[in-house]
Amino acid sequence: MTTAIAYTSGKPHIGNTYEIILADAIARYKRSEGYDVYFQTGTDEHGQKIQEKAEAAGISPKEYVDQISGEVKRIWDMVNSSYDNFVRTTDDDHEKCVKKIFKKLYNQGDIYKGSYEGLYCTPCESFWTESQLVDGKCPDCGREVQPAKEEAYFFKMSKYADRLIDYINTHPDFIQPVSRKNEMMNNFLLPGLQDLCVSRTSFSWGIPVDFDPKHVVYVWLDALTNYITKIGYDPDGSSELFKKNWPADLHLIGKDIVRFHTIYWPIFLMALDLPLPKQVFGHPWLLQGGDKMSKSKGNVIYADDMVRLFGVDATRYFVLHEMPFENDGIITWDLVIERFNSDLANILGNLVNRTVSMSNKYFDGIVKSTGATGDADQTAIDADLKAVVTGTRDKVAKKMEGLRVADAITEVFALFRRCNKYIDETTPWVLAKDEAQQERLAEVLYNLTESITIGAGLLHSFLPETAEKIVAQLNTTLRDFDDLDQFGLYESGTKVTDKPEILFGRLKAEDVMPEVEKIQAAQKAEFEAEQAKLAAVEGKAACGCGAGENAADSADLEPMDVEAKAEITFDDFEKLQFQVGEIVKCEAVAKSKKLLCSQVKIGNQTKQIVSGIRKYYSPEEMVGKKVMVLVNLKPAKLAGVLSEGMLLCAEDAEGNLALLTPEKPMPAGAPIE
Repeated sequence: MTTAIAYTSGKPHIGNTYEIILADAIARYKRSEGYDVYFQTGTDEHGQKIQEKAEAAGISPKEYVDQISGEVKRIWDMVNSSYDNFVRTTDDDHEKCVKKIFKKLYNQGDIYKGSYEGLYCTPCESFWTESQLVDGKCPDCGREVQPAKEEAYFFKMSKYADRLIDYINTHPDFIQPVSRKNEMMNNFLLPGLQDLCVSRTSFSWGIPVDFDPKHVVYVWLDALTNYITKIGYDPDGSSELFKKNWPADLHLIGKDIVRFHTIYWPIFLMALDLPLPKQVFGHPWLLQGGDKMSKSKGNVIYADDMVRLFGVDATRYFVLHEMPFENDGIITWDLVIERFNSDLANILGNLVNRTVSMSNKYFDGIVKSTGATGDADQTAIDADLKAVVTGTRDKVAKKMEGLRVADAITEVFALFRRCNKYIDETTPWVLAKDEAQQERLAEVLYNLTESITIGAGLLHSFLPETAEKIVAQLNTTLRDFDDLDQFGLYESGTKVTDKPEILFGRLKAEDVMPEVEKIQAAQKAEFEAEQAKLAAVEGKAACGCGAGENAADSADLEPMDVEAKAEITFDDFEKLQFQVGEIVKCEAVAKSKKLLCSQVKIGNQTKQIVSGIRKYYSPEEMVGKKVMVLVNLKPAKLAGVLSEGMLLCAEDAEGNLALLTPEKPMPAGAPIE
């Protein structure tokens, strides 16, 4: 089984971390059932967005992904995930195999060379047609898209579309939940698939196409193949590990990337003549207060902050218990505190502590089965407790069979609730006052200890540290799954710990929330620092990419001397392409006080150029101007907006800027020699 590999664009928040915790719970549960589980996760490290992030940080892309991948692995380990393999798409064996896969698909005619012109979403690294947009924006993430055109290799998706449709129709469990299946069929497959762009030339941070090195393998063909390359697939002969573990039983992914895993990935596998994974499960999102998390709002919740305030298993419990099967879940600090106190402290922690403490108080810690059932009512109470406890394993198994993890945990806590009710029904403190009831009291405490032991065994997949602490306090061990429907296996006469540990002490909001406020303040400060850094970059860029008119006549100005740069050769200069452009549209960039975004006509094409000249020109003034443009500058983003060139300007001693314009009328596109 696999998770999606985390994209190394930044530190994963709790919504990202939910997936690894969910996967770990499933993996641990399957191991408890006796399955040989191979659990793979890791990081996705190539692409345009990574290259831009590294450039902004002033380091190489490899240095950047090393940092982020290390942070992802640290968090995955911190939440106690039991993966068998942590992969990186910058691993040498993966890169070599991706080159072989690309060449194989090219040689057999599934990949061909062409060019792409369309609308591109950089965050999703996806091309779209106008008809696919939602309100003019990316249908996956809702962000702005930009026109893009470049030479590319394409995969013939339509060649395999009918075969995939037939497969999905004949394998009803392949895409889960069913709502995800319906979405893929109705929105993508049935309307008809377009050929898929599988290489890029507009950036370099990727796996080179070895027979055409100006191309790099597009991120989805690179990333998705990790599921097979990292267990030993090779077109020239695969490993025993691959033969043992493929096809995967489960790909666990976020709902936003279902399309890539249930359309692109199966078709790639069909082209490679490999079996498809047995199931792809697209889980919902975990939202902060029903909204997306944002540093600017200070509302991002990270797993390490949660662990510091609540502990590892409390963090695991919350994200597993609160996430619905199909719909998005909600997380807030207040809700975490509430669940911590009501479920973990009251229902579970208090139960274990009371049981161990009563055993110590009444019998010096010795737990003994006496068989004393009391009257008919008490006999019925014992029978009901045992029925609930021994029946829980199969209820959990049924829920886990459908990957309804939240419901499975609810069943385990129903067992603990029944134990608490049993204490109220049997009133051990009353029995303790009657010497004649000592045998009955001992039996009550044995029944509680045995029930908690079984509950701990069922809890282990979800809260492993807590389950182990429970059985340690009861001086026993976790049981085999096959024994979790049997009552009475706890060895009579066992002595529990004489120093019971409080598993989850109640929390006060007035103690926790000041820490939360510090976290939120730190996030906002970090966001503001990032914005200030961006503004500084924009200001510097403005000197070379945009300008404003100076009211003073040049004759009235003192000459200026500037520091000389290193000499360049004519060949260096020849690399720069300057042309006259005409600004046909201009608007202010919403996230910046300095930037304007201009649509600049250059010959028969239009380029989008972002310039730091808002202080000197209004958008209305810009429209209609003829300007000088550096047209072959590598595209980059400023304040999240793509810029495809640079407007030339002059800067005086006071930092005032002026656009450079042709002295005489010139057509848009005229070369500047």
